[in-house]
Amino acid sequence: MSAVSVDPGVAPAAPVRAVVALGANLGDRGRTLQAAVRDLADAERVELLAVSAVLENPALKPDGLDASAPPYLNAVVLLRTGLAPLALLDVLLAVEQRHGRVRAEHWGDRTLDLDLIDYDGRVLDAPRLTLPHPRAHERDFVLVPWRQVDPDAVLPGYGRIDELPAAHPLGVGSDFGGTESGGTEFGIGPEGAP
Repeated sequence: MSAVSVDPGVAPAAPVRAVVALGANLGDRGRTLQAAVRDLADAERVELLAVSAVLENPALKPDGLDASAPPYLNAVVLLRTGLAPLALLDVLLAVEQRHGRVRAEHWGDRTLDLDLIDYDGRVLDAPRLTLPHPRAHERDFVLVPWRQVDPDAVLPGYGRIDELPAAHPLGVGSDFGGTESGGTEFGIGPEGAP
């Protein structure tokens, strides 16, 4: 299946699925992620479909893992949205700002990081947004929780996420040894879930 490009400013004719990665390594990380998920669930034209477990990971900097930096809590949410890609990005940026995100250093420590990983399998290369996320295929802290909530997902240009090496940090076919909560630590879930 070939990737389809998307106009970043045009809303879809019908709601589409989107994948958002969440991360935090400053402050009360768990509480911040929980509040961010609630903010996304409450956003107009956004429906929460699934929330992954929360995983703790070392900080990743441009030169590699940084054991001296506070570790991250990471998760992934699946959404259904009627927003255009840039409008969804603006929602993500507003949620980050609401939770004290300061952009002082590229790949710096942060109270909250929300990345739009995939938007209905579409491809986009615009000044404000690249889809799919250009480094998602190599980040286990994105692929492992994404695999938990959507194991059949395909990352355009790279294939099924369950077949990407980073989706199996302990070796292909192994189970990740992290939290297996299915997002319940957030206290919310898709419609009908607690």
